[in-house]
Amino acid sequence: MPSQVLQSGVPELDALLGGGISSGSSTLLIGPAGTGKSSLVLQFLAASVKRGEPAALFVFDEELGLLLHRAKGIGIDLVAMRDAGKLFLEQMDAAELAPGEFSHRVRALVEREGVRVAAIDSLNGYHSAMPEEQFLTLHLHELLQFLNRQGVATFLTIAQHGMVGDMKQTIDVTYLADSVIMLRYFEALGRVRRAISVMKKRTGAHEDTIREFRITDRGLVVGDPLREFQGVLRGVPTYVGQSSPLMDNA
Repeated sequence: MPSQVLQSGVPELDALLGGGISSGSSTLLIGPAGTGKSSLVLQFLAASVKRGEPAALFVFDEELGLLLHRAKGIGIDLVAMRDAGKLFLEQMDAAELAPGEFSHRVRALVEREGVRVAAIDSLNGYHSAMPEEQFLTLHLHELLQFLNRQGVATFLTIAQHGMVGDMKQTIDVTYLADSVIMLRYFEALGRVRRAISVMKKRTGAHEDTIREFRITDRGLVVGDPLREFQGVLRGVPTYVGQSSPLMDNA
């Protein structure tokens, strides 16, 4: 199946990704809790539904009612998408999943419903169902290969430990993903802010910039590249410019 470039609907985010995400590829979003990994995934799911392409979200960590409420708060109506039969939502209980059962359920749904975008939120929860890392990576590798062959764009999230500075994660699956998006907190001008950057993209070129990222009640906002700051990914950057490129409070 020929690869297509799938856009998020946020022009600055798509520019950061070199135009968008390729169908038949996997994207890993990493960062501390609360940086916006799930919100970014929801944006791509909503864009898929808007294009008329079925999407699926498998939720491990968050109670489904809370997720629906939180998504509505940023302008994404998951209930309407689900009721229209274009978004398939499944709450996963790691304690009740046998090894391989999750992969089977994802495969079955993709084949039955023709899903074009699928998301797993998060791998931390999936890891709870399969705590031995070698088995997790094996199952995940096989699942991603299947989804790639089906032309599905797959999104995976993983929460890292810590808030600023060096980040750690219980499992490293960055080598399995075709693209890796990193989110970070950083402090500047007396405020805690979010930054977004693309660390790799096997399927094409991407920006090597770091941009400010904000979650609002009108959706996601991605700012201009933070060219006048150094050390953003460490959490406490140094300002080296003349005019701040940071987004205002509006």
